[in-house]
Amino acid sequence: MDITLFTPKGAQLFHSNQQISDQLDMQSTNNQQPQASHTSTSRSSDSVEPYIDGKWASKLLRECASAISQRDSSKIRHLLWMLNELASPYGDCEQKLASYFLQALFCKATESGKRCYKTLTSVVEKNHSFDSARKLILKFQEVSPWTTFGHVASNCAIFEALEGESKLHIIDISNTLCTQWPTLLESLATRNDETPHLKLTVVVTVSLERSVMKEVGQRMEKFARLMGVPFEFRVVSGLNRLEELTKDELGICEDEAIAVNCIGALRSVPVEKRVSVIRMLQSLRPRVVTVVEEEADFSSSKLDFLKCFEECLRFYTVYFEMLQESFVPTSSERLMLERECSRSIVRVLACDDESESVEECERRERGYQWSERLKESFLPVRFSDDALDDVKALLKRYRVGWELVLSQGNDCGIYLSWKEEPVVWASAWKP
Repeated sequence: MDITLFTPKGAQLFHSNQQISDQLDMQSTNNQQPQASHTSTSRSSDSVEPYIDGKWASKLLRECASAISQRDSSKIRHLLWMLNELASPYGDCEQKLASYFLQALFCKATESGKRCYKTLTSVVEKNHSFDSARKLILKFQEVSPWTTFGHVASNCAIFEALEGESKLHIIDISNTLCTQWPTLLESLATRNDETPHLKLTVVVTVSLERSVMKEVGQRMEKFARLMGVPFEFRVVSGLNRLEELTKDELGICEDEAIAVNCIGALRSVPVEKRVSVIRMLQSLRPRVVTVVEEEADFSSSKLDFLKCFEECLRFYTVYFEMLQESFVPTSSERLMLERECSRSIVRVLACDDESESVEECERRERGYQWSERLKESFLPVRFSDDALDDVKALLKRYRVGWELVLSQGNDCGIYLSWKEEPVVWASAWKP
């Protein structure tokens, strides 16, 4: 997710605007498409002036996305040129948004999204380490409830569903490097009845996580011993996609009470295969399934580039503004979290074909959409008053602006809201 390969040490994404023009000329020649021509591509710096104040990034990005949709090569050149002049991954929130969306729009315009995505993924894997990933996750949890909201809600639902059982088996399908589980181990250690035996099976489909799971397991085993909880740690790592997972690989025993925990995992499953994955989870006969996803719809707009772009811009604008208020301006962790978005934005906006063997499809759905899918195989479980109290207590640790929002109508679960904008959805289900 590191964008440094595409970002020189200066502010601009491209070394010169001539790069943009050259790439677009090549693409136009390859496609041999008739292009509209509205204006000369030779622009003075005066063209930038109307955009330097206020919320300029979204306006300029929308114009560029519209030009790409219309295949207006002259206008695309001009708008990419302006974005490259104004954008910076080291500037304010507007400049950062412009920088990361510029990359995706350039890839869309030049049909280079897949190549860019694979290169970004390769850079991430080369620079990945357990210590850096763990420090980043823990720092983010310290300043924002974006991830801890789902952890607390899920842990409460799992703890209550498995109460009184002596042999527990949690199947963890998430990308949290097990940072969710120490608090649950503490709760199990202080349970009123006999301390249960816990088997934790972690399902790993992201290649950069496979290299660190051995150290994660060692840390979890050490913490479990400290808490006095009998513990077994397993990893299922031979998968390229989550839809390849089968019941036989999970090592389930008949006398185990099973819980399935899915945090940010189901969105990596291609939309047309989500029902089959949910049915596979149903076949495990779990006591509870917890599902946490970010609140955005990149699925129904898949075939409508402008609609998908608008939703993507909305979601990441909220996310970047949240990061800006949560971290100090010079925070390296903030910069790393922002860079993590670059791959996702390219994947959503510039990679049209999801049939190839890539790890993430990034087609997020909103809570009501997940509810409709899950209701075909499960019944919703209402979060208890104790669980809601725990979530509210968590939010009080953070700055003003975070709220717990209960679902309405046919929707299920609960929402984390940032300044009245729902950003994360958490839910619990049973067969």
